[in-house]
Amino acid sequence: MFRLAAALAMFLGLTACANGQRNLEKPAEPLGNFKLGFSEVVAPNIVKGPLSREASAEEWTAAVDHAIEERFDRQGGEKYYHIGTSVEGYVLAQPGVPLVFSPKSALILKVTIWDDAAQKKLNDTPEQITVMEAITPETLAGSGLTQSKAEQMRNLSANAALQIEMWMRRELRAQGWFGGEAAQDAAEARLAAANTEAETAAQERPGAG
Repeated sequence: MFRLAAALAMFLGLTACANGQRNLEKPAEPLGNFKLGFSEVVAPNIVKGPLSREASAEEWTAAVDHAIEERFDRQGGEKYYHIGTSVEGYVLAQPGVPLVFSPKSALILKVTIWDDAAQKKLNDTPEQITVMEAITPETLAGSGLTQSKAEQMRNLSANAALQIEMWMRRELRAQGWFGGEAAQDAAEARLAAANTEAETAAQERPGAG
């Protein structure tokens, strides 16, 4: 627990990660043959970092679970996988902290993927995911000054879901998760065909063009 608290303290001075809300409004890029079964989020030993607002384990599990389902429910594969997530620690930048500290919000998770059909984990050792708030005009001076606690949690949770997806894509390529490259190619071909069919149908509608 001491090492986790020290890591959270270190994150206060780090730069931010990508915006997890990106591309959610577009059709999802296929993730092999992946289909989300269920998302299980827990926070049994959550640690609050220094200079942080207070947030309960229940608030964090709800925020992270919503972000994971929002991102992965868009996947249209045919084989069920489950995502198990443990919220380990967080920092929510608060107002009133001197700007010299450049307070940043951060979130640490551990993630395990389960193959429903095989009834086993894909990764025996949980993957640790560390996320920071995205750099925006509102967060340059510290999100504690410009965002509510709920907004900070929503943004961090969205960033976490994006980082989980990026890790899963790396494992698809490296370890053959979710059917591997063959399943990825087939899924991308189906998506391209569906997009072409939709474009053709739109052009053939009366008054199109």
